[in-house]
Amino acid sequence: MAEIPDLTDEYRKVMKEFALKLEKLAEELLDLFCENLGLEKGYLKKAFYGAKGPTFGTKVSNYPPCPTPDKIKGLRAHTDAGGIILLFQDPQVGGLQLLKDGEWVDVPPLRHSIVINLGDQLEVITNGKYKSVEHRVIAQTDGARMSIASFYNPGSDAVIYPAPALVEKDEEEEEKKGLYPKFVFEDYMKLYGVLKFQAKEPRFEAMKAREATA
Repeated sequence: MAEIPDLTDEYRKVMKEFALKLEKLAEELLDLFCENLGLEKGYLKKAFYGAKGPTFGTKVSNYPPCPTPDKIKGLRAHTDAGGIILLFQDPQVGGLQLLKDGEWVDVPPLRHSIVINLGDQLEVITNGKYKSVEHRVIAQTDGARMSIASFYNPGSDAVIYPAPALVEKDEEEEEKKGLYPKFVFEDYMKLYGVLKFQAKEPRFEAMKAREATA
């Protein structure tokens, strides 16, 4: 935001306050996840810490109307790489869909609401108790769509791996043994930059292979 010269000081102030409140909300949600999973309060936040703590950023996206949506992919299907995502949708124009039980489901616009999405890192840390959600944005003919997405992610040097307490709970389930790798978040992001629009499972497998040869 500091690199955009035409933003007013008042706008910068409001956006900074907005981001701080959302960051606090993300951390409160992480503690609720800990409670639900039977983990110590603060565990997930600590898991996101690198040398300087978790990272947080906000992205504003604009999707212009498209006269031929059948010829445009929009934002292709993917899961988010990071931790927890808080999304303010356009209050009028839809387009967001998520994949549930093999079917694409519309996420309708709802004014003054926040869509909570989970990324790949939470799937790894929770040993699959929570799954990252595959989603996409479909091009629309009836008006421009704007969204504001805020990302609460691990620090670049944070070491990500399944919570031992959750691995112990799942150790009797053979299909869950060694399901998720251990890696540095920055390394995962380098791989994600190449494979973002592919399934997440090959990314996990690639990180496991790297872990085995380290």
